Amino acid sequence: MKNLKILIVDDEPAIRHILSNVIEREGCEIDVAEDGTSALQALSKKEFDVVFSDVRMPDFTGIELLKRAREKGIESQFIIMTAFASVNTAIEAMRNGAYDYLTKPLRPEDIVHRLNQISDFIGLRSENKVLRELVMGIGDSQCQMVSDAMNVVDRLILKVAKTDSTVLVTGESGTGKGITARTIHQNSHRSSGTFIPVNCGAIPEALMESELFGHAKGAFTGANKAKKGLFEEANGGTIFLDEIGELPLHLQVKLLHVLEDKRARPVGSERFVDIDARIIAATNRDLQQMVKEGKFREDLYFRLNIFNIDLPPIRERKEDIQLLVKFFIQSERKKMGLNQAYEIEQEALELIENYSYPGNIRELENTIARAMILADDNMIRTTDLPNQLLNQKNIQTGVKTLREQVQDFEQEVIKKALNVANGDRRIAAERLGLGLSSLYRKLDE
Repeated sequence: MKNLKILIVDDEPAIRHILSNVIEREGCEIDVAEDGTSALQALSKKEFDVVFSDVRMPDFTGIELLKRAREKGIESQFIIMTAFASVNTAIEAMRNGAYDYLTKPLRPEDIVHRLNQISDFIGLRSENKVLRELVMGIGDSQCQMVSDAMNVVDRLILKVAKTDSTVLVTGESGTGKGITARTIHQNSHRSSGTFIPVNCGAIPEALMESELFGHAKGAFTGANKAKKGLFEEANGGTIFLDEIGELPLHLQVKLLHVLEDKRARPVGSERFVDIDARIIAATNRDLQQMVKEGKFREDLYFRLNIFNIDLPPIRERKEDIQLLVKFFIQSERKKMGLNQAYEIEQEALELIENYSYPGNIRELENTIARAMILADDNMIRTTDLPNQLLNQKNIQTGVKTLREQVQDFEQEVIKKALNVANGDRRIAAERLGLGLSSLYRKLDE
């Protein structure tokens, strides 16, 4: 059991004392309140994992306390205690969000049992929250685009999200296929369900069928117990099959049956399990060409491609780049824990806008993150950009800019200073009038 923070709310001192003794022996932290008003004040000042609350209190009921706590956004788990046990009391408590209820007189073993249950529940909820934030990108995962191409994509996303249609997301690597799938899920009636991303290219082929569809106990060596597949885990939500072109042919057949019959058979099992998961697939490969080559089933392709969203590469929507740059600067500032604002000199911004980005949005994000680390005085300059951006003018014109020629001159001066200092970088930096970190940065460039 984790070290839970617990609030005990009861107008009877004897009940507060008994509960405190039992719960403290389990290593939990205890606070007490004698009525609903003082309990609400305690909940507003401090976070509690669990609230044990009596139903009948001098000012208002424990169920009213639960309602008011939820209105304030307090997520503590409530266990309602009552000496007047009835089905109606239990139903009302559970309907208003109570985790469980106990009847008086309280038995220590019941209290400990509930604490163990709720500890497991809180731990699982915490893990799910972390995973959900990673998967869904809650908070700062999306930037509103202005290009016509992305406006079309946004419209398609909102249209298809309201349905249960299977979706195929296509586009080059780094164009945001995963974010598109998550956005569809977030805007669907399944948004409260699980979103499970599966990289079909990352799961070993020998394990893929078991991972996707589950297995029965004893289905193969090491299968000591039955296991749910990812499709079954996604029931009520969405399963995102990324890199669908990597799915082996024999599993393509099984996926086709899932799409058609809404059920699947775990490995080694004689029974089928029902599947109620929306399927979104994505690929950067040409599935039509793979069909012609016999590497992808044509019938599966048509079942997946009921609704296609094709994401344009960033080189075809350069009007979005400035917005993305600002967005990534803000995002990286939060990641790095920085408070100060960052600016970009015009020449650096032009280089960023004119680059073709074979790695698309992911490459642009990495470019900005690197530049912010290198930037002096919170100003991103051309010298903070990677070589592939700096070299593009040379490729286009064959003539070096003044800054590039100055960089070449700096390189020669630094080389000579290092030679004179016999490779001692500290001495070289002093003779050049540079800080040692600045010399290292220039050497890195």
